[in-house]
Amino acid sequence: MKIVVLGAGLMGREIARDLVNSSQVTRVILADQQPVTADVLEQLNSPKIQFVQMDARDEGQLRRVIASGEAVVNALFYEFNEVVAQMALETGVHLVDLGGHIDGVTDRILALDEAAKAKNIVMIPDMGLAPGMTNVLVGYGASKLDEVTSIKLYVGGIPIHPKPPLEYAHVFSLDGMFDHYTKPTMVVERGEEKLKPSLSGIEPIYVEGFGILECFYTAGGISTLHRTFPGVHTLAYKTIRYKGHAEKFKLLTDLGFLDAAYQLSVNGQLVPVRDVTRDVLKEKLALGNEADATILRVIVSGEKADEQVTYEYELVVKKEPMSATSAMSRTTGATASSVVQMILDGTISERGVRPPEIAVPGAVYIDAMAQRGINIRETIHQSSIIVKW
Repeated sequence: MKIVVLGAGLMGREIARDLVNSSQVTRVILADQQPVTADVLEQLNSPKIQFVQMDARDEGQLRRVIASGEAVVNALFYEFNEVVAQMALETGVHLVDLGGHIDGVTDRILALDEAAKAKNIVMIPDMGLAPGMTNVLVGYGASKLDEVTSIKLYVGGIPIHPKPPLEYAHVFSLDGMFDHYTKPTMVVERGEEKLKPSLSGIEPIYVEGFGILECFYTAGGISTLHRTFPGVHTLAYKTIRYKGHAEKFKLLTDLGFLDAAYQLSVNGQLVPVRDVTRDVLKEKLALGNEADATILRVIVSGEKADEQVTYEYELVVKKEPMSATSAMSRTTGATASSVVQMILDGTISERGVRPPEIAVPGAVYIDAMAQRGINIRETIHQSSIIVKW
């Protein structure tokens, strides 16, 4: 297997690290605009890795790099997802991307389905943690039910030792987080699709080892689930943080600090306020060598053989001692890496563009995560009482 990984940030490096641990992978081409630093070279010390400097905004460079592999994993910022998908299609290369975009990009990639089939390739967008792992687990739980009535998703990346005033450390792009905090999110309530403001719907959630945290609506996590399961009565995605997080970021949002269009004139020059906010928080909220945790809970309910059945999937991953890899990048990287390998080894064989909940076999995926020490716990609840809406 010869696989291209676009982006040498935290996620891209972890995808590459996971790939080189596979005996099936012979070459990993890790491409990024910035030269690879000495610490990255040390972290990814493998003869299988080939580093390539590439400007993703140069379509000629991007096309050449993508064409050099049998498959590409896109770990660039999500503004590149659509052009990378087009390039993968043109060059006939399988694609997995980390998704996360909330302005219709995934829909436009899914519209390439027939063209991908004609090229005999597999393309799976939104294949990170959330969306991604969450979708696969929803699809797995749903496959065990006769009818799905409710899907609830709770995901968060948090520092194990939070520090005031925000008690948060960023483990992925702050620009992405700002988008997810400021755009509305789609939910389904009593079978009706509705838009809810992000940072609203705050409720407590208990997580063993962390106590009572809070969760709230944020955009992007629903992904394609509302179309894959159009008959559900309930569908919602909430982000998990320490208590008080939503209120603090709601204040920043209300004051315009996260508004991408807001500019101020400073000494005669227009300054994008969001850029300043991002750079300040990037420094203040850097994880550094501190430990983080990734928390996930997926609850899929419905009917099976005249019983009300709920499948609950739970994951808590903490950064390993002495490791340079965050819990968030570890779980995300293992997910993307395992799925692209499933495409190349034939486990995922149906061609075209399909969302994770349809494309990825849940049992195989859970086993692949367990082999990496990422253990997803399944709990089943059953009741003979059927509640009709």
